[in-house]
Amino acid sequence: MEGYCGSAAQLSLLQSELVDSLGGSVGILLIHALNAHGFAWDRRVTAEGCDLNRNFVDFTKPLPENPGYDELADHLVPSDLSAESLAVAERAIAEFRATRGETAFQTARKKGQYSRPECMFFGGERPSEPRQVLEKICMDYRVAERQNVIIIDYHTGLGPYGYGELQTETSSGLEGYHRAVEIFGPSVTSPDLGTSSSVAITGTQDEFWQRELGSRHTYVCLEFGTFSPDKGREVLRNDHWLFAYHPDQANTEIGKRIRNATREHYNPERPDWQEMVLSRCDQVHRQALAALTQAK
Repeated sequence: MEGYCGSAAQLSLLQSELVDSLGGSVGILLIHALNAHGFAWDRRVTAEGCDLNRNFVDFTKPLPENPGYDELADHLVPSDLSAESLAVAERAIAEFRATRGETAFQTARKKGQYSRPECMFFGGERPSEPRQVLEKICMDYRVAERQNVIIIDYHTGLGPYGYGELQTETSSGLEGYHRAVEIFGPSVTSPDLGTSSSVAITGTQDEFWQRELGSRHTYVCLEFGTFSPDKGREVLRNDHWLFAYHPDQANTEIGKRIRNATREHYNPERPDWQEMVLSRCDQVHRQALAALTQAK
């Protein structure tokens, strides 16, 4: 679903004059629709059922724990979407939010979990196929040999409507944050500083780049807001309910209704949102290429 935004950003870049103005030592590597399965089925997850942006952990080590998610899992994706069942789930979620606080709730829900394949934000049991594809692409193009790499990872669904927030991740730490600020300015945010609209999450793509390049890379997640977080929670709940308990209905009327709602949440087909996305992407592309040109 987030691939629509990323595709538009890449096409806009290719059609701009920026590509023609590159110096000989600067290159652009575009990776399109890495999670092709999710793109095809209007989902966030891969064919293995994992959230790709939670899948980049080191699977040779003990997996991160998320006890808050374990406590809420059956309420976040109940097996029954009847009014009575949803009322029970919402009461449990409301109690968790009231007693633990909003940050604790969002962390429990979004941080990443590695024990419930049928539920949202599952990080997988092993490296997924899309992760392996990314690793192979980077090996083929010898990205690890580059002296200065800037990664722009396009996402949607979090933050104010249409606003493109440049988020850094905890795997790069404050050093990675400061590198991003040098390039993109003080609008860059960090979960370590509490300025990001995202909580700290595990297994992000930046963990891969940190392992490969260390301080030679600058990673930013360009996150475009759409609608309210609770609306996002609803569409993801319905999506996971459909594919966990009724996958045979994915192409029926109810399945298409759920899939369409998910796609609309992450890719609003509205001219104002689309214009905001392309304008911000153009700005970020220019900043990134200017930094690479100056650094050569």
